[in-house]
Amino acid sequence: MQLYHHPYSLDSQKVSLALEEKGIDYTSFHANPITGKNLTPSFFRMNPTAKLPVFQNGSHVIFDTIEIIQYIERIAVVSVGSDGIAFSSDEVIQWMHKIQEWNPKFFTLSHVPEKYRQAASKFLRRVLIARMAESPDLASSYHCKLKEAYDTEEKLRDPDVVRRSKEHLIKLLDEIEDKLSETPYIAGEEFCMADVMLMPVLARLALLNLEDEYINNRPNMAEYWSMVQKRPSYKKVIGRYFDGWRKHKTLAKTWCFIRLRSALKKY
Repeated sequence: MQLYHHPYSLDSQKVSLALEEKGIDYTSFHANPITGKNLTPSFFRMNPTAKLPVFQNGSHVIFDTIEIIQYIERIAVVSVGSDGIAFSSDEVIQWMHKIQEWNPKFFTLSHVPEKYRQAASKFLRRVLIARMAESPDLASSYHCKLKEAYDTEEKLRDPDVVRRSKEHLIKLLDEIEDKLSETPYIAGEEFCMADVMLMPVLARLALLNLEDEYINNRPNMAEYWSMVQKRPSYKKVIGRYFDGWRKHKTLAKTWCFIRLRSALKKY
C-alpha cells in the first residue's frame, strides 16, 4: 500500500493519522504541493486533480479522504479481526463529514504573509507552464490547474470568501465545544476517526498562531487539544514537522527551495 501525501496537506494528515492509529503498514511518498511536486506528469496521470492524498493498494486507487479512511478501517478489521476493531458508527461518520465540509484553503492562505503567498503562487504557475510544455498530452489538465491558481488569487481578494470560511470554522468549533462538554472525545468516550479528522484542523490553527483565538478560548477544546497532542500518531504525523522549532525548519526548507529554483529558473 502506498500513500502519496505531504504534511502541509490537512487531508494528508487525516489519512496518515488513520493509518497510524490503525497500525497499518504503508509506503510513504511525499509530494510537496507548495513546490509543485504533486504536478509531475506521472502523478498527474494517476490523479488529474493533483490533490493530496492519494492512496493506492495494488490497482485500487482512492482520492477521497473519507473513503480512504473507511477503506483503512476495513483493512484493519480484516487484519486484526472484528473482535479487536470495529467500523465507525453512523455518528462518527456524520462528524467526519461535518468536519470535512470545512475547506481550510482560503482561511489558511488569508493568514499567510502576502510576500510568501505571492512568491509561492507565482512559482506554482511557472511549474504548471513548464509541465504543460513537457507533456502536451496533459496540457488541458494542466491548463485547468493554472486557471484554478489564478481563480484562487482572485477569490482571496474578495473579503466575503474569507469571511464565510471563518464563520464556517467558528460554527464548527462551537458545535464541537458543546459536544466536548459531554464526552472527552467527539463521538463518545473513545478516540475515533472523527477525532482523526479534527486533529489536523486544530494543528493548522496552532501553526498559524491562532490557538488563543480559536482553541484556548474554548475550555473543553483546549483540554481536548492538549490531550490528543500526546498521542503517538500526532507526534509522528504532525508534531515532528510543526511542533516548536520544527515548524520553522519545515517552512524554511520549502521557502529556500522556492527561492533557489526561482533564481535558477528551474521549474
